[in-house]
Amino acid sequence: MKRIVFLDRDGVINRDHADYTYTLERFVVLPGVPEQIARLKEAGWLVAVITNQSGIAKRLYGHTDVALVHAHFEQVLAQAGTAVDGIWYCPHHPDYSACLCRKPGSLLVEKALALLGADPAQSWFIGDRARDIEAAQGAGVRGILVDTDAPLQPVVDRILLDALV
Repeated sequence: MKRIVFLDRDGVINRDHADYTYTLERFVVLPGVPEQIARLKEAGWLVAVITNQSGIAKRLYGHTDVALVHAHFEQVLAQAGTAVDGIWYCPHHPDYSACLCRKPGSLLVEKALALLGADPAQSWFIGDRARDIEAAQGAGVRGILVDTDAPLQPVVDRILLDALV
């Protein structure tokens, strides 16, 4: 069965901004991210992004803004010779709309596992918030909590090393 490394978006893939990242000017991919995704892919892992985008529910930005940012991210990855296997986002916020997909809920993780045919017990979730780890655990995936805007290389090293054991 396949295995996935899930990545949170803001603070893991791109520089985190307290007041939302929804424009190309503010979407700054952290150094080394494309290279680490490429390492995972070369080692046979699927890579998926799971992100909360509550600014949509708050009407600060729309689905089109998120799609443009994600398309740009996919272009950055393509230029580095790699790609992700999917991006899932929750557009809700509990103060504006109820849902089951917002992290710490695990619905988006479960959906990605099912659609990509992956084994949760062999998968990981890298996140910079407790809610990321809770979402992972809810789906039976191991979570790794990292500092916001931290380099991915040490975490990818750990995952790849663990896979060899």
